[in-house]
Amino acid sequence: MWGVICILCSFCLTAILTEAKFVDTDYKKQREELLQKEFERSLGGNLVLSEDEKTVNDILMYWKNKELDECFRNPDRFNLSKSYFTYRDYINMSNVYKIIRRMPKGGALHIHSSLMLDADGLVKLTYEDHLYCCYEGDDLKLQFSEAIPERPCTDKWSLVSDLRNASDDVIAFDNELRKHFIMYGKGDYNTSGANDSWKEFNRVYRITKSLNSYIPARKKYFYAGLKNFYEDNVMYMEIRSTAFGIFEFNSTYHSGMYLLNLYQEITENFKKDHPDFFGIKFILTSHRDLDTVLVRQNLNLTRQIKKEMPEMYAGFDLVGREDSGKTLLDRLPELAEMKNEINYYFHAGETARYGTSSDENLIDAILLGTRRIGHGYALLKHPNLLSIIQQKDIAIEVNVISNNVLSLVNDVRNHPLATYLALGLPVVLSSDDPGVWGADPLSHDFYVTFVGVASKRSDLRLLKQLAINSIKYSALDDKGKTNLFRIFNSRWSDFIQEIIQLNARGEFNSA
Repeated sequence: MWGVICILCSFCLTAILTEAKFVDTDYKKQREELLQKEFERSLGGNLVLSEDEKTVNDILMYWKNKELDECFRNPDRFNLSKSYFTYRDYINMSNVYKIIRRMPKGGALHIHSSLMLDADGLVKLTYEDHLYCCYEGDDLKLQFSEAIPERPCTDKWSLVSDLRNASDDVIAFDNELRKHFIMYGKGDYNTSGANDSWKEFNRVYRITKSLNSYIPARKKYFYAGLKNFYEDNVMYMEIRSTAFGIFEFNSTYHSGMYLLNLYQEITENFKKDHPDFFGIKFILTSHRDLDTVLVRQNLNLTRQIKKEMPEMYAGFDLVGREDSGKTLLDRLPELAEMKNEINYYFHAGETARYGTSSDENLIDAILLGTRRIGHGYALLKHPNLLSIIQQKDIAIEVNVISNNVLSLVNDVRNHPLATYLALGLPVVLSSDDPGVWGADPLSHDFYVTFVGVASKRSDLRLLKQLAINSIKYSALDDKGKTNLFRIFNSRWSDFIQEIIQLNARGEFNSA
């Protein structure tokens, strides 16, 4: 009897173990299938890599995983969950960054000309003749003038050249000057909220604008800005800018088509010096709080640019902080009137608010036919709009570091971009105003996105797709896109071979 019972128990145990093994194998298979489907749906998940690209991907992912594992074990050391200003100076030590820096990135499609140049470049401009400065406490006023400026200032106006020559240490003098051209250069970064962040941002903007409003300085400023982006392996740019406010010493102010012709002249000179730079297009901007008459003038100027300078024309945008400014709905009469004549590239949803006039700018941007959405931070809270932009293939211009610096998101891991990437939405990465917070023209935004926002599993395919998207969703016509893709593909192949060779020489073993 006991023998029979033992045989039966043995049979049952074998059956249970067999079933458990079957379930375990089946479960793992299902789990792997779900992970694979998620990956394939994510941005770049369907790209097929060549054998050499797979080799580079292995190199890239080794260092990405190493960095993320280190952050996980020691979050107090290097952690992208904090303010960008706490880790900005450490990014360049990363091997992942070193690879991204060398990568051709296609185009930068959301760049404001007024803050595109870094602080070092701005300091160089202070060596120009006839630049006066005046200190008001910790603030700084600058003005190019043939005589002492009449502009009010609590302290006296002095030539920057005189102050520099009188200093005991020119390098120290320039370093102090540099602090005025970058957010929080004079103190700790903001932890109190968006209002203070925007106040600091506007402080730097005012100083920089006073420096580059003089035509000779603007020429050097814009050329240097193009060079910075070019050296960061950006091949094409779409510049957002107003079209007024530059002057000469003879009291002549220039606006409108003059500035467009100036930008075109500078760009053509830059292309002569750098033949593999593809060029720029221009998105005319108007502050959202301007008088209606001025907004209409800018809309008409955009139409004029389209007619007279089609090679420079991209479209029109309204700029300025959405949470405190007029909405697209406020501007509906004039915007609706022009919607079939010019292209729109609206800032919309650059806010953490929900169910307000700020985030509902997204609705009007879509209804007005925007070609792309600038920032789109609040899109995640509007699932119906997410479906629409996916159906209509409207790209989202995401500027991760900008959103962190201006206090929309403290921990970039919580940025809605993570979801946009997981859903495979049409995302393009840009950098907004990199000069004002001391970022690379584009590489820092790519790095923070790749390491801090995207899935740990996201690999070279994501980076390549983001570069591809910057061409696909640009304002270039079909011929222009084809030509830029041809250049990009050649540069990408060179990049792949370069990383393989650098790795073979041990370039990335030092970190």
